[in-house]
Amino acid sequence: MADKSKILSADAEAALLKPIDEYVGKIQSQIDALRVDGSDKVQSYKNQIAIAKEDKNLSKDERAKAVAAAKSGLEKAKSVEAANKDKVSKLIAEAEKYLSENYNSKYYDKVVASCEAEKAAENEAYEKVRATIKTEHEQTLAKLSAADEIKDEKYVYKNRLFDAQMSHESRLQEIKDRKHDAFAHKFHLIDLLRMSKYTFGQKQAQKIENYKYTFNTSQFLYKNGLYIVIILIFIALCIITPIVKNTQLLTVTNILNILQQASPRMFLALGVAGLILLTGTDLSIGRMVGMGMVTATIIMHNGPNTGGVFGHIFDFSNIPAAPRAILALVACVILTTVFASIAGFFMAKYKMHPFISTMANMLIIFGLVTYATKGVSFGAIDSSIPTMFIPTFGSFPSIILWAIVAIIVVWFIWNKTTFGKNLYAVGGNPEAAAVSGISVFKVTLGAFILAGILYGFGSWLECNRMVGSGSAAYGQGWDMDAIAACVVGGVSFTGGIGKISGVVTGVLIFTSLTYSLTILGIDTNLQFIFEGIIILAAVTLDCLKYVQKK
Repeated sequence: MADKSKILSADAEAALLKPIDEYVGKIQSQIDALRVDGSDKVQSYKNQIAIAKEDKNLSKDERAKAVAAAKSGLEKAKSVEAANKDKVSKLIAEAEKYLSENYNSKYYDKVVASCEAEKAAENEAYEKVRATIKTEHEQTLAKLSAADEIKDEKYVYKNRLFDAQMSHESRLQEIKDRKHDAFAHKFHLIDLLRMSKYTFGQKQAQKIENYKYTFNTSQFLYKNGLYIVIILIFIALCIITPIVKNTQLLTVTNILNILQQASPRMFLALGVAGLILLTGTDLSIGRMVGMGMVTATIIMHNGPNTGGVFGHIFDFSNIPAAPRAILALVACVILTTVFASIAGFFMAKYKMHPFISTMANMLIIFGLVTYATKGVSFGAIDSSIPTMFIPTFGSFPSIILWAIVAIIVVWFIWNKTTFGKNLYAVGGNPEAAAVSGISVFKVTLGAFILAGILYGFGSWLECNRMVGSGSAAYGQGWDMDAIAACVVGGVSFTGGIGKISGVVTGVLIFTSLTYSLTILGIDTNLQFIFEGIIILAAVTLDCLKYVQKK
């Protein structure tokens, strides 16, 4: 039974809040008075300077005079602000101390108790309404005999239940809003006191409350259900592996191995993620890796190569190790960027579907590299090069740092540059982007160029990680892994939706799953089945989200 004695009326709630508002309001008045000639004027003069600098109606001299006058006033206002700083800080501390000691105990806690009581009362009332509707429905049905009348009554019954449910959910939302408003009012007062300059703790408290306020269980499961299932699978593998293989899966060594394997793949996923943002894809990633591996192995090999290219045997051993490695990196990046740009050009210029242009790329690259090398697997590279560029510090493989740098750089490009913003705009709606002055051609080609650069780096790193052994067949299936990682990470094929954090998560998920299944001794072919199911589930959820939005 709900305790209705705890339920507060609107007037009673206002009466509880009034003394708090009055006390803080008096302090706020004192602070405002101190800010009139200080902080307020500082902001005003800053605005005047910004406006004067952008005012095209003023001559150069007039603009300079206006800026100089505003700067003179700004200096005076800053001195007043500095003189009053300690007084303002003391008043803010006094108000916050009062709120800390009184707000919850004298107001918020009572509102929370009232809301809980209201919620319980509303649930009881709702159950009674449902029971009443059901009883009336059964009574009405007992009086009817015609099939059409019974059918109509059942329809009316469902509608009455639905209306009652909607009314109930609306009332619960009102109660939830009331509780949230009571919480938010405290930070409204602090906002005025601090001029929106919250402390770290205050920011976190608001974030937690806002998350709780907007949290919806069904939506949470809908968005994160796939991650939850994968995590549960991984937990199951962590339990099963010690039993079956007598070895622990979740160890520092295994985690570092997973991160090490994921690092080159991170470059590939970050590259194709930009293409998926544009509703594109790239089927040639695996062949790009093979081409890069062959190129890097040939250049970084110590001595004459074991195989030839178009019948010619290369020997770069007369070049010192470090320059040779850099030459290999440049060669990889140039080759992968050129081929990626070709696919991007056809997509951007002729609106060719990237499935076709990248599939053509895949066939050309594989055929060219296989014909040129006769399918030979080239030998190991100079062992001093991996030690130089991806050394191991203790048990920590520094190749992970390369991936971290790539993540930071691509995150910056996506989120802090004009190109990144245009990338999202073109992916979301290319027609609207074109109307707003964005060059769809340049953005599309730029995304492919960025992808090509990342593919080159990724293949070069993989060559260092594997100490060579490049062949045309190397990287087979990596395209699907990269695309799948992006999709699982939330980069949508509908375009314009995706985050770098999602790409990173997707790569780590797939690498971890593959590594775990390998340790467990699961056949590679069965691993493809797991991967396929995960991709299918991820794309299905993505499609459902798109359908809901439409």
